[in-house]
Amino acid sequence: MYSESDLEGAVAAGVIPQSAADAFRQHIAAMRVAPAVDEESFRLLTGFNDIFVAIAIALLLTSIGWLGGWVKTGLGGFGVAVAAWALAEYFTRVRRMALPSIILLLAFAGGVAATMVGTLVDINPDWSDQTNALIATGIAVVTGGATWLHWKRFMVPITVAVGAASGVAALVALYVAVTHVGEEGIFPLVLLGGIGTFALAMWWDGSDLTRTTRRSDVAFWLHLAAAPMIAHSVFHMLGVFQGQIGVAQALIVMALYLVFAFIALAIDRRALLVSSLAYVLYALSMLFRQAGAVELSMAFTAFVIGSALLTLSAFWHPMRRAVIGTLGKLGNRLPPVQMPVAA
Repeated sequence: MYSESDLEGAVAAGVIPQSAADAFRQHIAAMRVAPAVDEESFRLLTGFNDIFVAIAIALLLTSIGWLGGWVKTGLGGFGVAVAAWALAEYFTRVRRMALPSIILLLAFAGGVAATMVGTLVDINPDWSDQTNALIATGIAVVTGGATWLHWKRFMVPITVAVGAASGVAALVALYVAVTHVGEEGIFPLVLLGGIGTFALAMWWDGSDLTRTTRRSDVAFWLHLAAAPMIAHSVFHMLGVFQGQIGVAQALIVMALYLVFAFIALAIDRRALLVSSLAYVLYALSMLFRQAGAVELSMAFTAFVIGSALLTLSAFWHPMRRAVIGTLGKLGNRLPPVQMPVAA
């Protein structure tokens, strides 16, 4: 199986002309009765060997972290970060394996953060809450800087999303340190961070509207990072999952999900729909319960939402065409509803 990145690389290397690559994309789109952009492709697996190598990497890094942590708390994270970088020199730069590269990036970022956390725990495990918040700010900033260095070296698409998440975490931790707010007070800032990450994702998407380069993969992971920040913050502030919700609250949740569906169709990304799915399932089940279907509320909910999502998937292209049609000139800045014809 060949990905868009492989096709792009073949064109760059002169193996096939750009016109042949465009014709191939149009052929696949015609077979699927949908433009290639609507598939929202991203590279995760090139073959079963990716899974095999990923399992081996996970076992090796786990053992390094375990053994290092046994010697000294911060040493485990340091060993994982160093080993992840070293392994990426081969599996990412040379072999260009997708899933192992993602795991190695996450392990590197986690190892950098764990090194600092473990070292500070060794120094003093009982810092004050304000000090912990300031420490968390510093850890998030350093982790973000480390991911930037990783990006400059390996350019794994998920790296930008990890860096963006680190930036949001740093801002939230700094806000907590300055204002001393509790958990409830951070959600407006998390929402703003999610919107900022979403805007960054749209910037990357806007630079590759036909989704034929690595920039589209970067945008995919940014959308995947932004969606839970937005959805969780909005629904948490509405009080969902904080007790029994009423009919009005449930209807608001359903209405917001429809808004998210409109946005998802417009930008041709499904992350918002997936991230808010748990909330709409809960809200709809509450509606069925209050209508009297107590024992079968979850069954009815799963049936309704499952049918709706399958319908949305089957008619994604015509529904998206209708949504783009309502946006006027703004639609020209979004992924096309039809692939351009090759020369």
